Amino acid sequence: MIFHKRLLQTLLAIITLVIAAGLVVPVSPAGAQEDLPQNLIRQVGFDQNLDAQVPLNLPFTDSEGHDVVLGSYFGQKPVILLLGYYECPMLCSLVRNALFDRLKTFDFTVGDEFELVVISIDPNETPKVAELKRRASIMEYERSTSADGWNFLVGPQDSIKQVADAIGFRYAFDANLDQYVHPSGIVILTPQGKVSRYLYGIEFPEKDLRLGLVEAADNQIGSPIDQLLLTCYHYDPVSGEYTLTIMNIVRVVGSLTVVVIGAALFKMLRDDKNNPITPQSA
Repeated sequence: MIFHKRLLQTLLAIITLVIAAGLVVPVSPAGAQEDLPQNLIRQVGFDQNLDAQVPLNLPFTDSEGHDVVLGSYFGQKPVILLLGYYECPMLCSLVRNALFDRLKTFDFTVGDEFELVVISIDPNETPKVAELKRRASIMEYERSTSADGWNFLVGPQDSIKQVADAIGFRYAFDANLDQYVHPSGIVILTPQGKVSRYLYGIEFPEKDLRLGLVEAADNQIGSPIDQLLLTCYHYDPVSGEYTLTIMNIVRVVGSLTVVVIGAALFKMLRDDKNNPITPQSA
């Protein structure tokens, strides 16, 4: 009886804690551009193009001046794609720094579990500028790893536009400020180059980044715990975040309950078999 009582108490505690956690998960709004002319504001944004195919045959130039095609960074691993421009005085630096700060403490390693591809939306930027940003980023990464996986590209307007259109990245050029106006966030692509997830803003929670990469990789990276979390979490395309869903939690907890009860019954039957009750003589 004591064992059964403790089992019931444990199950109730687990269910209460998990459901309570699901009710208090915060949802942050996507980042927004402020103080812009109305005509530019209407042009800028991130459209939801989930499962869209990014053209992989587009020509670009890497930071060492080599001609490459975008597809050379795909095929084996998921890809974090970041659009912006290297000499951006404002938003780009915030997004890049936020992403790279997250990558410093991230379990996954750039070049091992995923590729990082940064593309300039300014067709006038040079490989030299891209290489300066790339080297600075790798130095700040502070990991004893090779530079593989860090891909900083420049390219012609047509290639840039096709990538931007594919992922729904709408931007504009402000001639008065001589700057590009663009949304903030990153896109996670599958190894085949399809849009899998958007993470908006200038902060990238480790949970969202990790689950996004695991899902984009079709569960080929990560741990069994990640698979369980993907069962409990639901990707919200509006916020670009993973949030707990009550129904999935109930299903998981219900399955665990069945397993635990089954194990308890098995133990009881085995104990009864090993310790049969001996009738007492009158």
